[in-house]
Amino acid sequence: MPQYKVNKSIKEINEKIKNGDVVVVTAEEIIDIVREKGPIEAAKQVDVVTTGTFAPMCSSGAFINFGHSVPTIKASKVWFNNVPAYGGLAAVDCYLGATEPSEDDPLTKVHPGQFNYGGAHVIQDLVAGKTILFKATAYGTDCYPKKSMEKELTLSDLPYALLCNPRNGYQNYNCAINLSNKTIFTYMGTLKPKAGNANYCSAGQLSPLFNDPLYKTIGLGTRIFLGGGQGYITWSGTQHKPSVKRTEKGVPLSPSGTLFVMGDMKQMSPKWLVGLSIRGYGVSLAVGLGIPIPVLNEEIVQYTAISDDEIFTQIIDYGNDYPNGISRSYGQVSYAQLKSGSIQINDKKVPTVPLSSMVKARQIADILKTWISEGNFFLGEPQFTLPCC
Repeated sequence: MPQYKVNKSIKEINEKIKNGDVVVVTAEEIIDIVREKGPIEAAKQVDVVTTGTFAPMCSSGAFINFGHSVPTIKASKVWFNNVPAYGGLAAVDCYLGATEPSEDDPLTKVHPGQFNYGGAHVIQDLVAGKTILFKATAYGTDCYPKKSMEKELTLSDLPYALLCNPRNGYQNYNCAINLSNKTIFTYMGTLKPKAGNANYCSAGQLSPLFNDPLYKTIGLGTRIFLGGGQGYITWSGTQHKPSVKRTEKGVPLSPSGTLFVMGDMKQMSPKWLVGLSIRGYGVSLAVGLGIPIPVLNEEIVQYTAISDDEIFTQIIDYGNDYPNGISRSYGQVSYAQLKSGSIQINDKKVPTVPLSSMVKARQIADILKTWISEGNFFLGEPQFTLPCC
């Protein structure tokens, strides 16, 4: 076991939060603190580092109980504003997927496809307090005889609404280019031909899993900022891949860790859950996510002091390689380079386009900092940390 000169527990930090003497800084603020004071002194002075990200997170959705009717119903097919949800759970339970389009959407039949409304928009409308038209059909049974129902409802009318996102907060992701001769439409946005632009999606040094790259403090039971409310990490996400190449500081050089998160939708805000229409691709949900990193020792504080020039990703061709399962990198770039506005690819200057919002990532880290400093947010101690490399 490593011998640290600073040793704190989450319980001790929560006691500081309770007493009002906790020291909280954001993931950007800690960088200069560690550089100026060194990791040991920084770990002595700082108790919590807050992170944040706001970006499209397709693998999202909500478990909803829409309430019994009279006579009762066992719904087999359900719709919210004409967006299908999955009814194969129980009588009045369903799962609404963020990427599900409206049933009458022409999809890509009208090229390239607008995807104006879907599950993500329903989720945003619900947390905004808007009225939703709900429909359900059933085959009817002796205990659930009703075969159809239709009603208008709001989030407050629902007995239960749980945001449940199977894969959020990707730890690093590709920088996407298009080397083909035509414009293509992808989940990474519109990509111009012949590497006309390079799109990326991460808050870099503010991004949660970059600040605890080996998941030393993050796992089952970690309390987080989710969609404007408080939520929890319940396990690793569906594409959790911790065993990838990493830098000496543990930072992955390609897509790696992911999070399974959930929280009460009735606490959430349409500012931090936003339905997106990605042209030519489909519907997605922009999710506000923030994780507090407890500074338990000098090792943890050094992880949180990571900066954009120390975080790298791979340039991947989405015109041919990605859709054909070809694993090939056209270069490695840092997030400092990506955030500068352009990168060099084969001696060509290519403009970069972020899909995540740095402004909102900073706001989330600041909100979380305020919640903790004012005693309105306590750290959740994970029962198990995420599986690592």
